[in-house]
Amino acid sequence: MAFSASLFYPSPNLSSTKMPPSPLLFRRPSSVSLPVRCSSAAASSSFDLRTYWTTLISQIEEALDAAVPVRYPESIHKAIRHVVLSPGAKRAPPIMCIASCELVGGLRSAAFPAACALEMVHAASLVHDDLPCMDASPLRRGHPSAHALFGVDMAILAGDALFPLAYQHIVTHTPSPDPVPLSIIPLVLTEIARAVGSTGMAAGQFLDLSGAAAGSEKEILQVLEKKFGEMAECSAVCGGLLGGASDQELEALRRYGRAVGVLYQLVDDVLMESNGGTGKMRSNASIVKAVGMDRSLELVEEVRAKAKKELDKFKDKYGEKVLPLYSFVDYAIERGFVVEGRGLEASSAAGASVGSSETFSKGD
Repeated sequence: MAFSASLFYPSPNLSSTKMPPSPLLFRRPSSVSLPVRCSSAAASSSFDLRTYWTTLISQIEEALDAAVPVRYPESIHKAIRHVVLSPGAKRAPPIMCIASCELVGGLRSAAFPAACALEMVHAASLVHDDLPCMDASPLRRGHPSAHALFGVDMAILAGDALFPLAYQHIVTHTPSPDPVPLSIIPLVLTEIARAVGSTGMAAGQFLDLSGAAAGSEKEILQVLEKKFGEMAECSAVCGGLLGGASDQELEALRRYGRAVGVLYQLVDDVLMESNGGTGKMRSNASIVKAVGMDRSLELVEEVRAKAKKELDKFKDKYGEKVLPLYSFVDYAIERGFVVEGRGLEASSAAGASVGSSETFSKGD
């Protein structure tokens, strides 16, 4: 998904109109920008989505800039800065982490170090995914990928270095024991390790490369859950942990995040197919090719409903605090959401696929 040059709003308020489920939604020309519309179940005139996203993106990028200075060995750290501070990044994993923490009553400062660490982990996964032995992509968000600019050797080292750097950042920067209990930090580290490990995003990449992506609907959804759902699931759960969520709330956030990660890829697949198949898929797992457009659209609606069902559980207790998380679900469909000052055009950034979403995935 491409957050770009301006945030298009029909009015200062969030619309309370339901988003149409019609397949025509996915067959519009890619140049059309639609307004952001938060779920009608949670829409509010007092929530400023534009300010929320733009403020957080600015704060996250400032923190990331400070977290990855150029030092010895310079070649590795220059490559790290290139991928972590890449123009056009939407910072969705850290924003979801912070939004989940604030949802359950946590302080933004409690989640910020882990949020930045999640962006480092996300960047590392993109570096590895672009390598010649994986997707062999010379571009990332319209700019040279790490291996194209610094060489395969430096790209591998940069990706390898980012994972422990992320863990170190959490341990050394999370404010503990107040407001984050010391016992929570190992749980956050474990959640990230699970998400990126051999049963998480790495498993998704394996399944994608091994041919499972050409299988049945169930097999393809498994690929998407692992390759695309894990990062969002991890982001939501880490935020919940840092905010003091209950076990029941954590499980709801886990299901929500997993659904959102899959939803973006499903919509990307539908959008690219409706555009004549042009663009770069970040997975061999095409749900449209496997089950057809009609069933794919049904799956989009089913997965979107799952994500919103989990968020609905928080409304009575937390009210408007749930709105930022609704925005992830709605934006998956309404790709007209673009953030001011990002320097890209909606759904048509150089080197990006139609409606592409570099959001939560191993392959993104």
